[in-house]
Amino acid sequence: MHGGNKRHDGHHVIKQMEVGGLGQNTLTATSSSMAPRGLSAEEKRVKLLEIFHDSKDFFQLKELEKLGPKLKGIVSQTVKEVLQSLVDDRLVQTDKIGSSNFFWSFPSERANIIRNRLDAASNANSHFRGQLQDLNTSLEREKSARPESEKRMAGLEKLQASKENIKALEKELNAYGVCHPAKVEAKKRAVVAAHEAAVRWTDNYTILLAYFTRQNGVGEQEIRNFLDIEENYEDIY
Repeated sequence: MHGGNKRHDGHHVIKQMEVGGLGQNTLTATSSSMAPRGLSAEEKRVKLLEIFHDSKDFFQLKELEKLGPKLKGIVSQTVKEVLQSLVDDRLVQTDKIGSSNFFWSFPSERANIIRNRLDAASNANSHFRGQLQDLNTSLEREKSARPESEKRMAGLEKLQASKENIKALEKELNAYGVCHPAKVEAKKRAVVAAHEAAVRWTDNYTILLAYFTRQNGVGEQEIRNFLDIEENYEDIY
């Protein structure tokens, strides 16, 4: 009997340990699921702005890096990046005084910025609405000037056929490659320019040869032989 009671008591203790372990695991899982999540980028921006608006004061970066974690739960290493994004969006003002940069932002400034953006958006909207109205008016005017008719439809079909024909001819023309008329014409112009240059330099040679022979008393033929210049050098066809 006593042995049976001991076994029963042993099972009871094991059961309690299992239940206790299960409860501990459940508590751990619940604690993990309830762990605070990190702030999103936008939440960091909002909370950093709150520091300015609540205090209505000026701060340096190192001060914000201390206040961010302490007051708003913003990780110190991310304060600089968040602050720069607010400066870029003109939600935080900055200025350099001496060797230090100071930052500030007041609720009234933010309201003015938002109001200015709203005014700019409203003006742009009015401008685009005016453009849209003008385009609609022009469209209706053009439609009135070009009423649908069999003659107009036939003309449009003929125009489309002509465009397709031009496209086909251009494709065929490009297939000729170097024999393309435009390329041939360009080569002709290049040949004319080269011929004119050759004539010009031949004249220069003739003038220089005459000058050299006069100055040095050397025969023209002797110079030609020395430079290996043939008699028909000046003949350019």
